[in-house]
Parts: sequence; C-alpha cells; structure tokens
Amino acid sequence: MNATGAKNRTSNVNGAEHFDIEVPDTTHQISSDSWFQVAFVLTTGINNAYVLGYTGTVMVPLGWVGGVIGLILASAISLYANILVAKLHEFGDKRHIRYRDLAGFIYGRKAYCITWGLQYVNLFMINCGFIILAGSALKAVYVLFRDDHTMKLPYFIAVAGLVCAVFAIGVPHLSALGIWLGVSTILSLIYTIVAMVLSVKDGVKTPHSRNYEIQGSSISKLFTITAAAANLVFVFNTGMLPEIQATVKQPVVKNMVKALYFQFTLGLLPMYAVMFIGYWAYGSSTSTYLLNNVNGPVWVKALANISAFLQTVICLHIFASPSYEYMDTKFGIKGGTFVLKNLLFRIMARGGYLAVSTLLSALLPFLGDFMSLTGAVSTIPLTFILANHMYYKAKNDKLNTMQKLWHWLNVVFFSLMSVAATIAALRLIVVDSKNFHVFADL
Repeated sequence: MNATGAKNRTSNVNGAEHFDIEVPDTTHQISSDSWFQVAFVLTTGINNAYVLGYTGTVMVPLGWVGGVIGLILASAISLYANILVAKLHEFGDKRHIRYRDLAGFIYGRKAYCITWGLQYVNLFMINCGFIILAGSALKAVYVLFRDDHTMKLPYFIAVAGLVCAVFAIGVPHLSALGIWLGVSTILSLIYTIVAMVLSVKDGVKTPHSRNYEIQGSSISKLFTITAAAANLVFVFNTGMLPEIQATVKQPVVKNMVKALYFQFTLGLLPMYAVMFIGYWAYGSSTSTYLLNNVNGPVWVKALANISAFLQTVICLHIFASPSYEYMDTKFGIKGGTFVLKNLLFRIMARGGYLAVSTLLSALLPFLGDFMSLTGAVSTIPLTFILANHMYYKAKNDKLNTMQKLWHWLNVVFFSLMSVAATIAALRLIVVDSKNFHVFADL
C-alpha cells in the first residue's frame, strides 16, 4: 500500500468511527522474532549505558525516599501504559506497525503527523544522549592513560558518532541485530558488574563520608525534583513500542505482553542494582556518569568504559530504527546490505542523520538535561498521555464509568506533569549554558 497523498477514510470499529489512513508497507523485516528476542531488545533498551547516569540524575535529586518510591511507581505505571499500547497493536482487525499509524487510525491525519513529530523528537534526543554517553566513555578511557586535556569531549563525541554511523550502515533493520543483542547483554553485564563491585569497594572504605541530602535552595530543589520526575519516565520507556512489536511473531499481543513482563521484572534488576549501590556508595556527590566516581585498577575501569561505549553503539541503533525504517521505506531501499544502491543510500541518509545528532551532542553535551527535556516534551506525551487516551478512545464502549475516569485522570495528571517538567528542564539547560560554553569539555 502506498501512502502518497494519503486520504482519510472512515471505518466503523466496535460501533465507533475510526480513520483508515493509507500507510506504506515497510521494507524492513516484520513478524520474524520470538518474544524472547523482543524481550532482549526491550531489556537492552533500559540496561544501556544510561544506567550509569541514573544515580546522578534520579537518585541524587530525589534522595532515598523519593528515588525508591518514584522508581517503583514509575515501573508499575510504565508497565501499565506499555501494555495498553501493546493491546492496541491489532485494533480494528489490522496491524499497526508504527506508533503514528495507530494514532492516525484512532484520531485521523493530524494526529498521525503530530505523533510522528513527537516520536521523532523523542528518539532524536535519546540518540543525542547516547552519543554524549559514548563520547564520555571514550574520554574516560583516554583520561585513565593520558590526563593531559589534549583530547576534549567534543572530539570523542565526533569519534562516537562516526562509529555509530558505520554500525548503522552495516545493520539494515531491527530484526537484523540478532547476535548483536547477545553481545550487548555481555557488554552490559561487564560495565554493570564493574560499576557495582567498585562502588561497593569504595563505599566500604568510606562508610561515614557520604551525604544523602538533596542539594540546593528551596526553589532549586523544586526544579531539580520536577526534572528528575521526567527522568523517571525516561528510564523505562522507549517511545517506539509498536515498532518493536512489529518484529514479533504471532500471536503478537500475547508475545509482546510476555516480553514486557520480562523487561519489567528480570530486566530491571541490573539497573536497580547499579542505581542503588552507586547512590549508597557516593551519595549526593555522584556524577552523571558513575564510572567517573569509582576507584580501582586502571585496566578494569578501561574495560568497563570500552564496554559502555560499544553497547551504546548497539543500543542507539534500536532507537534510531524508526527513522531508518521511514527513510528506507520512503525510497524503496530493501535487499542486501552491501548492494551498491543500498550502501550509498544508507551512507548518505543514516550518515547524515547521525552527523546532525553528533553535532548537536558536541554543541550541548549536558546529558542530564537531555534526559529531563526528552522525558518532559516527548516521552510523557507519547507513553502516558497518548497511551491512556488512545485506549480510552478505542475501548470506549467496553469501559465502565470508573475505568473511563481513571484514564482521564491519567491524561490530565501527566499533561500537567509534562508542562511542569518541561519548564524545569529548560531552566536546567539555561543554568548549565551559563556555567559552560558550547562544545564544553565536561
């Protein structure tokens, strides 16, 4: 089916009118992966190198009580919201393989475009954060051996962007990750175990030197706590669940729910362990990249940082895949990876996408701020506001009054939270921009 000049047609589903928007068939592979492989995609998405920053960006602003309660609540709410979206994957007797396709079917053409815009911003900013992380990991390795400040963070960010581009050109679509998901899991275990072991070692050595107080004035605390709430949302949600669900074999809803339960049980344990142990060991002095705090053998820290860098390259590919799918489908790119036409297109299209991402990452390398703003302006609307309202709209005739009220309460609450968190995140960026110049060497 071609989407050129897409026209809205109405159809009747369960007694309600819905928009049957013409959307393109994908040139990427779908319906080929087991629920277990999809579970590893989801788990890779949350146990990426970002976990090395969550202690500083979630626990430090919220403290023990706020951090622990916030993480538990965010886990439960995120699982619930993702299951709502997963259950709509085959709504109206058709499969919606993109988030914007589902929104367009329920609301119409305008929502289709708005959802695509929100999702693109969400994934673009997440990928900028990945490039900053990858550059920070490379710089940390360099500093271990040569702390001469000759090579600065923007240089390492540029190298990271180049490596991500090479990987993107060689791996055509999400299902093609295959063995790379196993590699990613091993890499995650390396930096997770190193971070935990060295943090415990440091914590035992200095049992009385930690401060767990939330830092700053009352106003400053209010803004940082609000921004940290956006980070909590950012931790658990991909903003591309239908695209991931498109790769799973039938029955797609049952298999996706199984993958989500895996993600939100066993999949969360490594992330929780790193966050809590890191905060216990260093308290409010924890940086936004935990491996900068730990002390230990140089080769061990180098191994952890190299593992974080390589895993970030793999993980970025997951979050960039909707953009790659759009470009490949738009221009009919399919078939072998090294077919000359495909190779040249991906060099230009994916290379260009990552070049822009890398430039912005080097320009404003404030990782915590990126996480806060991404959670506020795009992850909250996509994962909570839209998920609850879509489910309400799609299942309206099957919901009782209390269920309808529950979904509307979620819509209103998360709308207010999105506005407040956006203001807080923008304030943080303004403050950091005053303290640091562009292309800062953090």
